[in-house]
Amino acid sequence: MVSLYTSVKALPLLVAGALATASLPTKPADLTTPVQQRIAVHGPNTISIGWNTYEKLDRPCVQYGLSRFALFERACSTSSITYPTSRTWANSVALTGLFPATTYYYKIVSSNSTVEQFFSPRMPGDKTPFAMNAIIDLGVYGADGYTIQMDMSKRDTIPFISPSMNHTTISRLAETINDYEFIIHPGDMGYADDWGMVPADIDDSQNAYQAILEQFFDQLAPIAGRKPYMASPGNHESACQEPVGDCPNGQRNFTDFMTRFGNTLPTAFESTSHNFEAKVNANKAKLLAKPPFWYSFEYGMVHVTMLDTETDFADAPDIPGGPSGLDSGPFGAPNQQLQFLEADLAAVDRKITPWVIVAGHRPWYSTGGPGCLPCQAAFEGLFYKYGVDLAVFGHVHNSQRFMPVFNSTADPAGMNNPKAPMYIVAGGAGNIEGLSDVGSNLSFNAFAYADDYSYPTIKFLDPNNMQIDFFRSSTGELLDRSKLYKAHKHQFTVQ
Repeated sequence: MVSLYTSVKALPLLVAGALATASLPTKPADLTTPVQQRIAVHGPNTISIGWNTYEKLDRPCVQYGLSRFALFERACSTSSITYPTSRTWANSVALTGLFPATTYYYKIVSSNSTVEQFFSPRMPGDKTPFAMNAIIDLGVYGADGYTIQMDMSKRDTIPFISPSMNHTTISRLAETINDYEFIIHPGDMGYADDWGMVPADIDDSQNAYQAILEQFFDQLAPIAGRKPYMASPGNHESACQEPVGDCPNGQRNFTDFMTRFGNTLPTAFESTSHNFEAKVNANKAKLLAKPPFWYSFEYGMVHVTMLDTETDFADAPDIPGGPSGLDSGPFGAPNQQLQFLEADLAAVDRKITPWVIVAGHRPWYSTGGPGCLPCQAAFEGLFYKYGVDLAVFGHVHNSQRFMPVFNSTADPAGMNNPKAPMYIVAGGAGNIEGLSDVGSNLSFNAFAYADDYSYPTIKFLDPNNMQIDFFRSSTGELLDRSKLYKAHKHQFTVQ
């Protein structure tokens, strides 16, 4: 694969009038070759397969089966879409009617593709223990996608990295591929809008933006093409540059994010509850869902809701006139996201999926200073009312864990059956902007780490016990372990 960036020693000095160009990945000879593969939980007994190609496909197809040597099933679609400035088309196919919790093999139909595999979703109500990873604020830069092992003092050297520097989080995800069943990534993927930090790309911003996206999703494909990769937006998906510069069509208003994930992610879960009101609320949530911005899914003993902290609520940071200056959205009707969230959480039957996890990009609790106060005003009351167990955020580039808390007050029960949600920040996966200092501590903060890249694994041990492990990406060292006990006595939680 062609290097995205070149060492500064190999770069001539840029003089006035010189025209630099971004180094785009080389196109394969067969333009139907699948690249940037990604899969997702798309519904009950359904997995979506997404991939990109360097030409439009009239009929994207996937062969699949229970043996890599017997791919007798075939699913096709007509979904092959692109946008101005993109060199690729995003394709998607849904594989329905799968046996739950079963290893399947699949091959994207092309003269140049290989057989891959996935583990089909667990049915809601399956109480088998499993783990998921939360990976946020993950970027890939430099030769072969490696990222510097950075601290804040190295900020000015980031554009001139050595190819020998390894992106440790992606490497760790690959090495531990059998230890988790899916990944959530609520925001900031690739950091294509940071192209301006590389001097060689200054005069070719449009192609630099695309080159970063292509390389990032190519390098993520061995993971995202095998494990469901459940995404929602962050500020770095919004536009071609922060603050917004002269963005061409296709590089503004979350266009790549919508094109890449819009047809692969689900709407809202199909209720398996026998309760009539739960079914009504679940159906309401499905109608109000707006993937890839806000949606939900169920997997075994957990209900996961993904949110958009960037737009579509009062004083959201990225809306037109918002403080980020990103001029994005809205993507739904007024209050649609909040109406979705309330209907979605009200529909959760704790006898079926006892654990409720909500994930978004911007936190309101952080040791690094004031968080997203408009986010807190919009969402925290609903989290508490419906007994959310764990809230997962990023945006701040380090790892943090908080005791269960509501309205900036720690729950007196601590980790033993609290009413308030537990909060974590999982923004330390690594990107060109570097790690953020942990800042001053908060009384209810239990763990903060910014010495190296890190990420959490969330383990659902049984209907009443959940374990969160933060790992150092470079070594696999366990940095922090916590266990949360929740009684989950009531079928529906309203506090």
